[in-house]
Amino acid sequence: MELKIPDYIQDVLEEAEIGSDPIYAMLYSDLDTDGQYRGTWICLTAKWVYVVTQKHYKSQEEQEQKQKQLATRSKVRPFAKKKQQTVRGVDLDERNNPKQVSLAAKYPITAISKFKSQSFVGSVALIAEIAEKEIIICRASPSRIKEFNRFCKPANTIVKGEELKDEKQEDEENTKCPKCKRPYPDPKRAVCPRCLDKKSIFKRVLGMTPQYKGPISAMLFLMFTSAVLRLAAPYLSGRILFDEVLVGDGKYAGQIGYIVFLIFITQLVGLLLSIGHGRINAGVTARIVYDLKTSVFASMQMLSLDFYNKRQTGSLMNRVNRDAMHLQYFFHDGVPYFIVNFVTLVGITVIMFAMNWRLTLFALLPVPLIILSVRKLFPHLWRLFSKRFRVDASLNSVINDTLTGVRVVKAFGKEEEEIQRFSNKNKDVFGVNVEVGNLTTTIFPLLSYLMGLGGLIIWGVGGWDVVNGRMTYGTLLTFTGYLMMLYGPLEFMTHIVNWWSSCMNSAQRMFEIIDSQDYLPLPDEPVRLPDMQGNVEAKDVEFSYEEGKPILSEVCFQVKKGEMIGLVGHSGAGKSTMINLIARLYDVNAGSISIDGVDIREIDKDDLNRKIGMVLQDTFLFEGSIFENIAYAKPGAPWEEVIRAARIANAHDFITKLPDGYETVIDRKGHDLSGGER
Repeated sequence: MELKIPDYIQDVLEEAEIGSDPIYAMLYSDLDTDGQYRGTWICLTAKWVYVVTQKHYKSQEEQEQKQKQLATRSKVRPFAKKKQQTVRGVDLDERNNPKQVSLAAKYPITAISKFKSQSFVGSVALIAEIAEKEIIICRASPSRIKEFNRFCKPANTIVKGEELKDEKQEDEENTKCPKCKRPYPDPKRAVCPRCLDKKSIFKRVLGMTPQYKGPISAMLFLMFTSAVLRLAAPYLSGRILFDEVLVGDGKYAGQIGYIVFLIFITQLVGLLLSIGHGRINAGVTARIVYDLKTSVFASMQMLSLDFYNKRQTGSLMNRVNRDAMHLQYFFHDGVPYFIVNFVTLVGITVIMFAMNWRLTLFALLPVPLIILSVRKLFPHLWRLFSKRFRVDASLNSVINDTLTGVRVVKAFGKEEEEIQRFSNKNKDVFGVNVEVGNLTTTIFPLLSYLMGLGGLIIWGVGGWDVVNGRMTYGTLLTFTGYLMMLYGPLEFMTHIVNWWSSCMNSAQRMFEIIDSQDYLPLPDEPVRLPDMQGNVEAKDVEFSYEEGKPILSEVCFQVKKGEMIGLVGHSGAGKSTMINLIARLYDVNAGSISIDGVDIREIDKDDLNRKIGMVLQDTFLFEGSIFENIAYAKPGAPWEEVIRAARIANAHDFITKLPDGYETVIDRKGHDLSGGER
């Protein structure tokens, strides 16, 4: 990978007589060895490690002047304290002079035995082992731990005298949004929620409907037909009834029964069509949401434990249930009625222009203001719905924690503390709901009022035209009828911003689960081991749950078939972690674990799961019978095998004493049983 070396760094290295030695790796740090804010660069060659850092200011006066400049830029104003002016709120960041650098230190590669990164409180450090001593080469902010770890890999390869492989390193820019420069919430999914194109989510949601094109086509046909019939109603009850039936010289003079019957039939057919498309819509919507929930839940089952360790249970439950319901509103009450209302809106506008273009322009006067208001409102609603989801998820997590650990709460008498914790989270939910309610109940009535102004204008201008004989009364009633029908779709279009923001927000969170790459990769050609012998070997295993905080480092052992060993160590030493790695609940960061000489990452997943049994520290029983819980790992296991497993676990005797034996139904987590029985 070609490195981009800044010119001012290259100049310093040339002065240090680096010669023609290529630089194999370079690391940037925002702190120096003492933890001061100074840009530092670590350059690695085959012979030396160079540490280049920014120069200090030449004088105290220059430093104070720079502080004042920074305070002015960040709009921080000095304030008086004991009649003296002091600059507060700004720490001097000497990175503002990035080209004033010098060579601070250099270390020969031959004197270094190992590089490593280590996390501390408030910083991380690059450490080199020199003469059996650990020397801090530089420090950095905690957010740069990944860069430090990536630097250590080629550095240790060179220290060992091995050939440096041309590995494709992760580009830092690929972990940040190119637009807002913020890091992606999920580094494995290059999607920024802040800059995400909402239209792309909308298109993707609509992309779920083609498999239901038959029912959807029938539903849309019924809706369009119903909309056309509704367009005929004002014309029949206004223009025809008043100007052609009730007037003596009208075309249908005196035919009141015929016209009333025609209006009745039109309304009845429209009603039947509405019932038809409503029933089809309900079935299609339920099916789409069913498929979506299944897809999300199936995706969650494929994700690694690391994914769940980083997320709250309440948040994940919301994505399966509440977000799916929001999308049901999208398909049931949103898209179909949006299409019909849009067609109705266009049809009514065309009819009104054909009847009286002058009055139509008066009726549409408030529309530009309504559209502008909606465009301004949408970003605020999007942020509020995102915030509401976060606080709801946090509240659900508190409820889940409290109910799951209710025995602990009761044992320590912490009911009041849990009530207070719930109350604090509930206040956050209350505040967001009030904020959303205040905004929607203020803006949408105002938009409805603006739409109503058009009606007042029509009655004023149209009434004057009727008085002066330029328009008939029936035409005015027809026009106002269409106007009322026009405002219905317009009002729907204003509320659609609220609905669309909520639905797309939910869709985004569900697609985060479906698109997540946080799963253990499966081999392209898995190795089948149906008759696994059980020879386990670990070679130089390294693992950490978080970057820079290793749990296991260079662990090696070998267990032969039939041997029984025990892993002994203090709490947090990594005993359970090693078992999780052998069962491949996680993948090692470095090194390998093999069974019968085959790396477990290459073994067929079903074979590996079938041959490994685990007794977890935290017992968990599913709601169901004792038989079903024992046979959970092997569905369809015969009674003899289940009983044999219970005898081995010394559980058969107490199970047979239960009212229904192996058919005894226990609740979730087995609270009907004692701790030992579980």
